[in-house]
Amino acid sequence: MNPASPNLSPARDPLLFTPGPLTTSLSVKMAMLHDAGSWHADFNALVARLREEILALGGVSREMGYECIPLQGTGTFGVEAVFASALPENGKLLILANGAYGDRMVQMAKALRRPHTVLTSAESATPDLSAVQAALNEDATITHVSVVHCETTTGILNPIPEIGGVVRAAGRRYIVDAMSSFGALPIDIPGSGIDFLISSANKCLEGVPGFSFVLARRAALLEAEGCARSLSLDLLGQLRGFERNGQFRYTPPTHAVLAFSQALRELADEGGIPARRARYERNHAVLLAGMARLGWQPFLDPAVQSCIITSFPYPAAPGFSFPVFYEFLSRRGFIIYPGKLTKVDTFRIGTIGRLFEADILGLLGAIRESLREMNVPLNGAD
Repeated sequence: MNPASPNLSPARDPLLFTPGPLTTSLSVKMAMLHDAGSWHADFNALVARLREEILALGGVSREMGYECIPLQGTGTFGVEAVFASALPENGKLLILANGAYGDRMVQMAKALRRPHTVLTSAESATPDLSAVQAALNEDATITHVSVVHCETTTGILNPIPEIGGVVRAAGRRYIVDAMSSFGALPIDIPGSGIDFLISSANKCLEGVPGFSFVLARRAALLEAEGCARSLSLDLLGQLRGFERNGQFRYTPPTHAVLAFSQALRELADEGGIPARRARYERNHAVLLAGMARLGWQPFLDPAVQSCIITSFPYPAAPGFSFPVFYEFLSRRGFIIYPGKLTKVDTFRIGTIGRLFEADILGLLGAIRESLREMNVPLNGAD
């Protein structure tokens, strides 16, 4: 285990304990200190290689009938592109929502005027498989089902293989937002029956914001040919652009692509997805142990908690103010995230990105110091 964080620039950027954008390595940052011609053969060859590498990380290939389609814009753009491109004219979407990002899917469907229905679960609970089955049985017009794998509103991990089994048995298409899980958590795309998986360069792959990508089953994408409701978010149009000349249809995020190439090299050097998952799980375990010593327990049941990000309820102790707490931590170089729950006041701490055990221990020390400054009595904090 690294004894200290190796990831800071000489200027000491703050450490980002968020679900993204994340702390990145100095070498990933430095990879952006170059210019690349978007039509140049070398850049197009790099994009082609990265598309193949992403497919391989997903355990799929073109020979298996899958395509990797990078798209300008971060994760939300990728999800909306699938909604705008993958549903045929008579399509209808069932959205499984148990947090803010499932709710955002609903907003997208409304904005695109796509027929949809919503199955809402509590923010602390995963979708009820029997309710999913019943919804599909009762409405034969539903053609697609969508869900967020790791819903970072809380850090809950939804059971995408089990949901996929229900969707596949019902003969529907399956869309998974794997924004905060791809590259760290195991995902069996074919085994889970996933037709469209969306992720982003700046999450567990530890690149920088700038583009998302969709791993799409080609046959499922072709079913909606001619039905795209957006020009720039047309996935099939984007794919055919790559097939035609190897280029993004419109100006690509060249510097983010260069950073991503370096980030994938660092993923391989670390030992691939299993090693990255082990580091994140260690970060998470150290965080939970340290917060418990301060008297803090996470919002979620451990059975559904991911190692990606964790929500902590505000303490009942008088004198606690999240804005003040946040400011005290940020002064010390640690950036956490406000909560997004609707019924419980929480804040969130991410354990992904270029973070190591020493960084988690540093954050825990800063939390202890900040609580003392705020005169907030917590176990072990006095």
